Amino acid sequence: MASARARLEQIGVTVPELYLPGDGVDYRKWAVVACDQYSSEREYWEDVEREVDGAPSTLRLIFPECYLEDGDKELRIAAIQKTMQDYIEKGILVSKGQGFMLVERTTPFEEKPRLGLVVAVDLERYQYGKDSKSLIRPTEGTIVERLPPRMAIRRGATLELPHIMILIDDPSRTVIEPLYRRRQYFERVYDFDLLKNSGHVRGWFIQEESEFERVAEALERLGDPEAFRAKYGTDDVLLFAVGDGNHSLATAKAIWEETKALYEGKPGGDAILASHPARYALVELVNLYDEGLPFHPIHRVLFNIDAQDFLGALAEAGAEIQYVPDAAQAFPMVDVAGAVVPNMHRFAFVTENRAGTITFSEAKARLAVATIQEHIDNYRKNHPEVGIDYIHGTASTEALGRKKGNLGLYLPPVDKGSFFSVVIHDGAMPRKTFSMGEAPEKRFYIEARKIVRTKP
Repeated sequence: MASARARLEQIGVTVPELYLPGDGVDYRKWAVVACDQYSSEREYWEDVEREVDGAPSTLRLIFPECYLEDGDKELRIAAIQKTMQDYIEKGILVSKGQGFMLVERTTPFEEKPRLGLVVAVDLERYQYGKDSKSLIRPTEGTIVERLPPRMAIRRGATLELPHIMILIDDPSRTVIEPLYRRRQYFERVYDFDLLKNSGHVRGWFIQEESEFERVAEALERLGDPEAFRAKYGTDDVLLFAVGDGNHSLATAKAIWEETKALYEGKPGGDAILASHPARYALVELVNLYDEGLPFHPIHRVLFNIDAQDFLGALAEAGAEIQYVPDAAQAFPMVDVAGAVVPNMHRFAFVTENRAGTITFSEAKARLAVATIQEHIDNYRKNHPEVGIDYIHGTASTEALGRKKGNLGLYLPPVDKGSFFSVVIHDGAMPRKTFSMGEAPEKRFYIEARKIVRTKP
C-alpha cells in the first residue's frame, strides 16, 4: 500500500518544511494581517508599523497593497527579498522540519474558533481560468492585471508566507476537526494575541505519519469521484476551493510556469521540476462548515464619482432608488431582502450626505454581486475617472462612502451553503464576491516556507 505522503501527493497535497520565528522573537509583533487588507486605509498599516517598532516582523516580508501606487515599489521589493535572506541567516526564521500546522483562530466577532490546517498544495493541480475544472479551483474571477507586482516579489523571493485559505466541502467534519480533538497530543508551537485587537491564535505542529495517513484517507473520501458525482452530478472533482488569496495562489502558479520554462527540455530538468519547491504553495485548509467561519459580502467604494448621476443610471436600468435617513437604517434592509424575495437583489448606498437602497426586483443574475458589478463596470467604461476599491467590513464601507466624492455600496449576505455548487456549475464567481470574515479576522502571516532550490 502506498505511503501516506504518496497518497497525499496523489490528491494535490504535500507535507511542507515549515519555517517559524526563532528563540526570542515576539510572535505578537511577528504576525501581521494579510497584505490585501485595509488597502484604502493607510493609517492601519502606519499603526502596525508603530506597534512593531523595529522588531522582527512579517511586516518586513510583505508588500501591503495600500503602498502599491507609491513611487518606491522596486526599492520596497528589493528590501523584502533581502530581509527574507537576512532573517534566515540570522536565525530569526528557523526550520521546524516537515509537518502540518493545526491552527485555532479566535476573533472578537465569532463565538466559535475557526480551525485550519497549514499544508502545501501542488500547483500542477490548479488552474485559475474562469472555466477551470482542476482539483484546486479559484472561486472568484482572477484579474490578471493584478498579478505583475505580486510576481515581482515572488520571482526573487527566498520564502513564501501564506494568507491563502482553501476550503474543503466536509459537512461530516472528517479532516481537521479530528486533529483538533487530539490537539493535546501535539506540540503547541505558538499561542498569542494578535495585533490591533484581532483576536488570538494557537498552533500545534503535526509530524506523525499516522496523522498524515488519517488526513489522506479523509481527503480521499471527499474527493471520491463516485461520491462527488452523486452529490454534484459531475465527474470534475473540486476538492479544494480557494476561499481567500485567489490572486496570491494565481501568482504562485504563474511563477511556477516561469520556473518550468527554465528547466523543461534540459538535461535533468524533469527530475529538478518534480521536486522543485516552487511547484507548491503554502495554504491553510478550512472546512466550509466550520462554525467559526463566517461568510461576508465584499462591499464596494467608488471614488471621484457623481453619485446622483450613477444612481440615475441605475434607475434607468430598472432599479428602484429609495432614500432613508442614514446608513444604519439602509444596511439592515439589505441584510434581510434576499431571504424575503429570492429573485430580488437589494443594495445600500452611502454618500457624503445621503443614504438609501437600490433594488432590482427581478434580477437576471444568480448572484447579487454579479448584478451590481455589471452596472459598475458599464458605468466606469463611460467614466474612466471613477476609481473602485473592494472593502471588507461595514464600518469601513460607511466611513469611506461618506467622504466627499465617494459612494459606498453595501452588498447583501452570501449563502455559503451553495458555495461549492455555484463554483462547480457556474465557474468562478465575479471578482471580490465574498469575504471569509471581517478584515481583522483574515489570516495573519506566521509560518513560512522556502520556494528556492537548495543547491547540492
